[in-house]
Amino acid sequence: MKNIQAESLLKVNFSNESIVEHLKLDVPKKFKHAWLKAEEGSWEPWLLKKNGFLGRQLFWDPKDEEATLLIGWKSRDLWKSIPQSEINFVQQEFENIARKETGEISGNPFPLIYEGELIPE
Repeated sequence: MKNIQAESLLKVNFSNESIVEHLKLDVPKKFKHAWLKAEEGSWEPWLLKKNGFLGRQLFWDPKDEEATLLIGWKSRDLWKSIPQSEINFVQQEFENIARKETGEISGNPFPLIYEGELIPE
């Protein structure tokens, strides 16, 4: 498990507007460290600068070889106000690092397999 945070998600006092972005990626065991390196070189520094970002937790399931990402946001409006072009740019950075680290020539070595939202209770 790896966490980056403005504050730990486990300690955040979520407001009524808070939301958690829930993502799952296909991450084969042999490329787990490549995935983490790609996250650290792209999404991590970008998220730390985003208004409304509360924190992030990364989990890896060795049985299913899947990563689960939980990203806390102050509000859905702040999260969804991020321009798609900006997200696409960071995703390209992530994929470039991932390809370099895995030796893949094209595509995304760690495809998104699930995207959802969780409401803290």
